[in-house]
Amino acid sequence: MASTTEQTGTGLRGMLVPATPRPARTQARRLPKIGRRGLKMTALALILGAVVNYGVFGPLTHEIDNDPAFRATLVPENGSAAVATAAALIDREVNGYGWTPNDPVLAPSAVLDNMPNFQTGITKAVGRFSFEMLDQIARTRGSSSADPDLERATGFLQFPPDIWVWEPSSSLLPTVPSETQYRQGLEALERYNARLSDGNAVFERRADTLAGTLSRISADLGSQTAQLERAQRSGWWIFSRTADDVFYQNKGMLYGYYVILAALGEDFERVIEERNLSTVWSQALESLRQGSQLAPAIVLNGDRDRSIFANHLALQGFYMKRAILQLEEAVSVMAV
Repeated sequence: MASTTEQTGTGLRGMLVPATPRPARTQARRLPKIGRRGLKMTALALILGAVVNYGVFGPLTHEIDNDPAFRATLVPENGSAAVATAAALIDREVNGYGWTPNDPVLAPSAVLDNMPNFQTGITKAVGRFSFEMLDQIARTRGSSSADPDLERATGFLQFPPDIWVWEPSSSLLPTVPSETQYRQGLEALERYNARLSDGNAVFERRADTLAGTLSRISADLGSQTAQLERAQRSGWWIFSRTADDVFYQNKGMLYGYYVILAALGEDFERVIEERNLSTVWSQALESLRQGSQLAPAIVLNGDRDRSIFANHLALQGFYMKRAILQLEEAVSVMAV
C-alpha cells in the first residue's frame, strides 16, 4: 500500500487518489483571460493615445496667424520691403509654426484642416508675387534676362504643398517634401534682395511694372471667386467641408496679398504719390485686410436667398470682389 501511495504522488496517506495536473489546467484557463485583458489594455491605450494626440497636441499645433501688422523685421538697405516680407512669411509658416499641409495621418495636426488650407493660401500668394517679380518688376522694360534667383524662387514656391517625404502614389523611394522646396525658395528670395541691396539686381520702380503686377494679382483673386461660387453649391444644408477648405485657403491668400502689397506700397511710394493713387491704394488694402480678418467659429454655407443662417463664403467674396475692383481701378489710373 505504501508503494502505491508513493506512485500516485498525491492524496492522503494510505489512500489511492489519482494524480491531477492542476498547475497545467490552471495555466490553460488563465492564458485566455490574460490574452483578453492584454487586448483590452492595448485597445484602451490606443484610444487614449489618439485622444491625446489629436485632441490635445493637435490644437496646440494649430495656429492661424493673420496679424495685419506683420512685416519683415529686416529689410536690406536699397532692397525691397515686399520681397523681404514675402520671404518672412514663408519663414514664419515653414520654420516658425511648422508646415502642416503635408502632415502624415499620425501627426497631431492631421485632423485639423483650417491651418493647412490657410498656409496653402499664403504660399499661393507668395508664389504669384515671386512670379510677377520675375516677369514684371525685375526686368528692364521686359527685355532683360530673367533674374536667376527669382527663377529659382518661382520654381520652388510653385511646388505642391502636400508632398511628404514618402509618396507611394508616385514613387516608393523617398522624395523631397514641400517644406524643403519652400526653404529653397525663401533662400532664393533673400539672395535676390541681398544682390539688389548691393546694386547687382534689377527692381524697376515704374508705374507700368506696378500696374502689370496688380493686374495679375487681381486676376488671381478673380479665379478664386469662381471657387467660392462652386463651394457655395456644395454640402448639406449649412455645413460643407468644401466650403470650409475654400474659405481658409482664400483667407490665407487675402492675408498674404495684404501684407505683401502693403510692403510693395513702400517700394512704390513715389509712383503712388505721383499718380494720386493714395486713396484707391488704401481702399484696396483695406478690402484685403477686412477679408483676411474674417474668423467665424464655424464656416456656414447658408442659402443666400432663403436661409436665416450666414453664408461666410458670400461675405468673403464681397471683400474679394471689392478688392479686385479697387486694384483694377488703380491699374486703369496708371494706364492714363
